[in-house]
Amino acid sequence: MDNLVDNYGWWLLALVLIAAEMIAPGYFMLWIGIAAGIMGLIALVAPAMPAIVQAILFGVLAIASCALYWKFIRPLAEQRDDQPLLNRRGEKLVGQRFVLVEPIVNGRGKVKVGDGSWLAEGPDLPAGSEVEVVAVDGTTLRVKARV
Repeated sequence: MDNLVDNYGWWLLALVLIAAEMIAPGYFMLWIGIAAGIMGLIALVAPAMPAIVQAILFGVLAIASCALYWKFIRPLAEQRDDQPLLNRRGEKLVGQRFVLVEPIVNGRGKVKVGDGSWLAEGPDLPAGSEVEVVAVDGTTLRVKARV
């Protein structure tokens, strides 16, 4: 019966760590929680394992699971080839042409984009000039004069 408490202890730790991940997301606690869950299974299969060996094995599993995430899973999760510009509206504007609604004076002005206007940086130009977006810096479009 003591062994059963040990197994539940590891699984309880796994649940606490995974719950902590839900409160403060970042994938770090999730993988340590998974290591604790695996350790619970190992403790179930090998009930006579001393506590120090369990602790060392848990440390190794935690490091290995985090390394597995950083090396293999994270790069796959960051690949979003189907819509690479999703939620990056400004980057979709690079290469497009617009008309200045306010002149660019001292390097700053405004460009009409759709039914709104965006800040623009570039060479001084009068209102009504056609410009091309060459880059985006946050919510500011970097433009050049369209010849």
